[in-house]
Amino acid sequence: MFSRVRICLARLSTGVNSVASVRVTPQLCRHQHRTFSSESAAVKVLYDGLCPICVTEIRFLQFLQRNQPGKVDFVDISRPGYDGGKFKDISYEMAMEEMHVIDEKDEVHRGIPAFAVMYGAVGLGWLGRFMTWSPVRPFMDQSYAIFARNRLKWTGRTEVCTTGRCEKK
Repeated sequence: MFSRVRICLARLSTGVNSVASVRVTPQLCRHQHRTFSSESAAVKVLYDGLCPICVTEIRFLQFLQRNQPGKVDFVDISRPGYDGGKFKDISYEMAMEEMHVIDEKDEVHRGIPAFAVMYGAVGLGWLGRFMTWSPVRPFMDQSYAIFARNRLKWTGRTEVCTTGRCEKK
């Protein structure tokens, strides 16, 4: 809508009637900031790459953000090279306990708020807002706590996974 207004204003000021002859460059508003380093602006999602449930969700989110590369960085904590020092000192053990997401402001979110940040970054902000909505939030917290506590068992892995690198049986 605003680009149409700029085109109309450009026509009035130049007396040109052809839209094709008017070149309007997008302008940034005061509240928008252009970042040239996608690494500093990316949301970092720490996930267990050996968890089939987690991987299914991450693949879906990667699909959703396919047209915006660099917006979300999905970090597989199960890889041997994972270094928590690079990710706000979130150790492997901490990341295995519950979902962790580091937002654009370098703030760490855990549990349901982490999902809200992650979903917002891929265009599902409505789902994140629903999950954190006060009437729904207690149910979401309880449900996620049950999932987080049992996901290793449900995915065929033992409790040993929480203290070291784990493998699927």
